[in-house]
Amino acid sequence: MAAAINRVVIVGGGTAGWMAAALIAKVIGPQVTIALIESDEIGIIGVGEATIPPIQHVNAVLGIDEAEFLRETRGSIKLAIRFDDWGAIGQSYYHSFGAAGRNTAFCSFHHYWNRAKRAGIAGDYWDYDLNYLCAREGKFAKIQVDDPLWHLPYAYHFDSALYGQYLRRYSEARGVERIEGLVEQVARDGKTGNVTSLTLRGGRDVVGDLFIDCSGARGLLIQRQLNVGYEDWGHWLPCDRAMAVPTARHDETPPYTRSTARSAGWQWRIPLQHRVGNGLVYSSRHLTDEQAADLLLGNLDGEVLADPRIIPFRTGRARRQWDHNVVAIGLSSGFLEPLESTSIYLIQSAIVRLLHLFPHAGFDARQIAEYNRQSRIEFETVRDFIILHYHATSRDDSDFWRHVRTMALPDRLADKIALFRATGTLTQDPLDIFMEPSWVQVLMGQGIEPRDYHPLADGPTDTELAEQLRQLAAMKREPVPNMPSHDRWLRGFGGMAA
Repeated sequence: MAAAINRVVIVGGGTAGWMAAALIAKVIGPQVTIALIESDEIGIIGVGEATIPPIQHVNAVLGIDEAEFLRETRGSIKLAIRFDDWGAIGQSYYHSFGAAGRNTAFCSFHHYWNRAKRAGIAGDYWDYDLNYLCAREGKFAKIQVDDPLWHLPYAYHFDSALYGQYLRRYSEARGVERIEGLVEQVARDGKTGNVTSLTLRGGRDVVGDLFIDCSGARGLLIQRQLNVGYEDWGHWLPCDRAMAVPTARHDETPPYTRSTARSAGWQWRIPLQHRVGNGLVYSSRHLTDEQAADLLLGNLDGEVLADPRIIPFRTGRARRQWDHNVVAIGLSSGFLEPLESTSIYLIQSAIVRLLHLFPHAGFDARQIAEYNRQSRIEFETVRDFIILHYHATSRDDSDFWRHVRTMALPDRLADKIALFRATGTLTQDPLDIFMEPSWVQVLMGQGIEPRDYHPLADGPTDTELAEQLRQLAAMKREPVPNMPSHDRWLRGFGGMAA
């Protein structure tokens, strides 16, 4: 057998580096030593302050106290994303983490709703979604009743810089060695091509068996050394710049992210305990930086706390996210704009995948190939979900929107839209992180409704179906009046920072 994998070296800190350090230290720490190299000279790009519910799995594995986590990261609860002006100017919908109605064994709720709408007996689709009802009212509580009808999944908004610092403290307390320095040279084995050590400015050598590249978009190891190549998706997702600016917090903290479509991209608003994160994602081919600044600053609803910061990016993915003995995690592995808050999730998923496929002695090409296969499909399914938001629109008010609404789509996405439009059917890829309720909300929220429905939806009579929907809506609304406001819950839970 080859030599055992004993020493893990992580290049780069931030959310990606310190999450990798924390999870590896917690899960297999006794079997390996972990060192993380980062430099205070290199700034950290916080690409995500909003998350999706699987972030709770990370906290559970790490044994993190939720109230402490919310205090330390100035976090708030996220139940949904509100999308304004996406399908058409003046129209809004929510993509919540919940699910409308109740499915039956072989027929999803949206089929029953579609049939009821045709009969004129359906309410708004979102009236049957508890997450939406709570988000709209600005309320939150942990519902203790074990009934899927009242399931209230949630995620967090938090300050990504504070989150990275929190994970650093956690990691160092569990034996992770932080090494301050800049990597100047990379040594590789002449036979295998594997990275063997890194030389820092000042001459220190850091030896490792497995290297994790969290060096950001520059891809210090995965691209500059191994040159794996990059698959560019700019022809489907033309936005290539972001401009971020913080504003003063609002009197009330809404438990949802807001995304507003603009003339050549979209604007985000993320409410935290101590401030509001704002930004504009835009296409530099359709909007100059000066125009972007005017657009962003002209559409803020709070006192500006800092100058806008520009973040260029290139949408796509590394062609191989594990090559030789280097695994790319975070921006070094690829980038998808944060429209659906997937940036931190893709970091989390990559680390979990690595833990499942962690090498014991040496590196097996089949193991590496499986990691890359799963990573590719996951990136592509998230990409397709984001493309859907741009393509499913009736907007015709700018060159940008005329381009994205008429562009050719990836085959898998085109087939998915066509099948749903015709029959209401959705198929689920096992590696797609967005389940059927998410696809339904975005498809219908942006104007794509099925022309037909499942035959089981014809089971109840119109009168029976109307009564079933009335009861469902009433049951979904039942817990909302007794819930505290989001801020009141935060204070009562102990999650509000002093």
